Amino acid sequence: MESPQTLDEAAVRGILAGVRDPELGASIVDLGMLRDVEVSPDGDVRVKVALTTAGCPLRGQIKADVISKVNGLAGVRGIEVEYAEMTQTERSAVMQRARLEATRRAPDTEVGATTRVIAIASGKGGVGKSSVTVNLATALASQGRTVGVLDADIWGFSVPRMLGVAGRLGAAKSATTKGKIEPAQVAVANLDDPAGPAGRIAVVSMGLLVDDEDTALMWRGLILSKALEQFLTDVSWGDLDYLLLDMPPGTGDIQMALSRLLPQTEMLVVTTPARNAQKVAARVADMARRSYLKVLGVVENMSEFVAPDGSHHAIFGSGGGKRLAALTGAPLIGRIPIESAVSTGGDDGHPVVLAAPDSPAAIEFRRIARLIVDELLPPVEMAGCTARILELATRAAAQLPDAS
Repeated sequence: MESPQTLDEAAVRGILAGVRDPELGASIVDLGMLRDVEVSPDGDVRVKVALTTAGCPLRGQIKADVISKVNGLAGVRGIEVEYAEMTQTERSAVMQRARLEATRRAPDTEVGATTRVIAIASGKGGVGKSSVTVNLATALASQGRTVGVLDADIWGFSVPRMLGVAGRLGAAKSATTKGKIEPAQVAVANLDDPAGPAGRIAVVSMGLLVDDEDTALMWRGLILSKALEQFLTDVSWGDLDYLLLDMPPGTGDIQMALSRLLPQTEMLVVTTPARNAQKVAARVADMARRSYLKVLGVVENMSEFVAPDGSHHAIFGSGGGKRLAALTGAPLIGRIPIESAVSTGGDDGHPVVLAAPDSPAAIEFRRIARLIVDELLPPVEMAGCTARILELATRAAAQLPDAS
């Protein structure tokens, strides 16, 4: 497969549009923080970022996000991140951009700037993408984290049943804001620290808006994209550590809309060991990179069956995940074994991570979740180098007097 784009300055700037200042909630490109980009013929990338102050506590977070995003481009050999300190004039310009961003906050999504967004995607149906989404969300929540799950597979919604959620979504309205949809809430026990705080999953799905799950939605692509936009702008998501989107299979309208609405999204591609599934999934990874979304990794589902006697049986073939990882340049981060408890738990609304926490599949899901939290996409740890600018911008948006 050909490289999705040439490694040049435009490609680097394009993917860095997905790096957001955690406090201001805007792209470092839009804020003017991206000072310079250089790309050598050998694939060495140098990025210079201008900070509001030289000792900005968030500089490490911004650097990690820059490196992570640029590493998602094909052909990168090395990355160097340099810092510069803004002049007073540049800080004033950022202040103006921050004010503008704050005044435009209404049509923006309700997904916070510090929320890590992961789209769970596949090239074709039947590879267990929804099962991976639900169990990965449960595994993250079992660490005491707050996780959102958006069932973006508008036609083929299945998340409510798999999480045991029923009923219809409600709405809440305050004196200062218009009504927002309230997600369904699922409490998750903390498996990592039983004495620690419980986790929580916030769930939104078309399955919680229709009369029953047998209702067929006969919508065209434009309406589907609009539905995704409303789920992101009209839902009161609150403070989330992670937002997982269960994407429809393929490379259609919803996938393209996602790159426009949430450019900070990173994609997890699910495949099976079969070669045909791997070939189709490669197109999803190609689409992600053409849209300047980083491919976080590859998960091979239904990798093999382990019999009670300990023997291993590759029922659906072997090597699909490894081949896809090699083809896309993304890491193979997990291999989920075939296990009846996974499908049974999905049918009964009890994810295997909680229903059978000591099973091989549950152990692998929890390992993948820890890998994401510890290495691949850690939660944003807020410090405060632009807090004063954020405060002023918020006041400006609310048309309050400046106390400075």
